[in-house]
Amino acid sequence: MQEVLNAATLGSVYLLFALGMALAWGTIGILNFAHGATFVFSVFVAYLVTKEAALPLPVILLIAISVGAVLSLLTQLLVFQQIVRAGADHRTTELRIIIAGIGVSAIPIAIVQRVTGASPFGFTTNYEASVFEVAGLRLTTTTIIILVAAIGIGVGLTVWLKKSRQGLALRAIGVDQETSEGMGVNRSALALGTMAVAGGLAGLAGALLTLQLGAIAPESGDPLLIKAFAIIVLGGLGSMGGAVLGAYILAAAETLMIHLDLGTWVDAVSFGLIFLVLLFRPQGIFGTKEVRRT
Repeated sequence: MQEVLNAATLGSVYLLFALGMALAWGTIGILNFAHGATFVFSVFVAYLVTKEAALPLPVILLIAISVGAVLSLLTQLLVFQQIVRAGADHRTTELRIIIAGIGVSAIPIAIVQRVTGASPFGFTTNYEASVFEVAGLRLTTTTIIILVAAIGIGVGLTVWLKKSRQGLALRAIGVDQETSEGMGVNRSALALGTMAVAGGLAGLAGALLTLQLGAIAPESGDPLLIKAFAIIVLGGLGSMGGAVLGAYILAAAETLMIHLDLGTWVDAVSFGLIFLVLLFRPQGIFGTKEVRRT
């Protein structure tokens, strides 16, 4: 049962990271390859602040979320939005956004590597995780926070997209951007808000993972990008519920590999799942036969 809890915790971290990418890609059509850099840089800024003074956990999380939101917002405003406006056609625009995201991500990562000497870094905090034994399971307060945050935000985003006016407007953009704009939907404003939320989720995921592990490296965001891509493809593009399920399926598969003493195959699981889904069910678990950003 401890392995199940470990898989759930790992899946929750994956989910917090992937939700931001899934939200932006599935609604406004932005596949943001700078998401991993946002994840790392948010932790880095919080690390610099906590070097000056030990801070309580809520303040650290707020710093990481705020930095992630601002960085992602600036990326959208200064880079992606300009590409969308100048794009000749949809396919060319998507390709340029992917390339731009990869290029933009190099800047904050280079700063982090320069300042830290490419060494792992963490927080100075007065927060100390408590350990509980429940039915033979070893739980920490950090684990509980990660589980509650991931499930709560995952369910909340799913409901918000389906029920709220802004969520319905975002889904409308994903279905048909021109028609939705003709009906009065302000794509630019919604895109900025969406990217800010996505960046905030990246910062939250980074802070919680750092608390769980003690430290992260400047390159920690790179493998998470592949895992997030696998989660989105597995769950179905545009489906928040699919992202939730996909994150826990991927984490369970990786945990099983470790349990079977096949740890060297863990990273191959992501690529394997992408291949299998694209081969047998390209629309994903909760996708439709005609894959659209909805």
